[in-house]
Amino acid sequence: MKKLIITLIASVMLFASATEKERAIYKTILNAIFPDKKVIYVWLDNPKKRAIFEKIDRVKVVKNDKDADILILYNSFDNPPENKIIFADGYLVFEHLKDKLVGGFYWQKGRPNLIFLKKNLKDHNISLPKSLKEYIEDDM
Repeated sequence: MKKLIITLIASVMLFASATEKERAIYKTILNAIFPDKKVIYVWLDNPKKRAIFEKIDRVKVVKNDKDADILILYNSFDNPPENKIIFADGYLVFEHLKDKLVGGFYWQKGRPNLIFLKKNLKDHNISLPKSLKEYIEDDM
């Protein structure tokens, strides 16, 4: 019984740690993409991720994608709006929509992966800070 409780506690701690890392990474991403905005309006297609974004300073989660500054997609979006900044949270979405995304963030083998796409950043007139330049890819 003790081993079960210790395993359960360790699992909860690891999950909390991954959630905190994800929140910190998204805070960095959003502040880099929108350095001058007082409030960043984010639309998510996965309501389970809402709590992560609600705890980020300057971020407001919106219910309608038309009200958003950025769409963060966890599921494949067949025809995302052309005029929106789109960011993928998941490798499959990244691969499916990389011609329209400014970047993607996903976990692979327990490690976070962050990629920005140079052409799409340029199309949206986004200039990232030096701290994120190493994550910019010319072509995928």
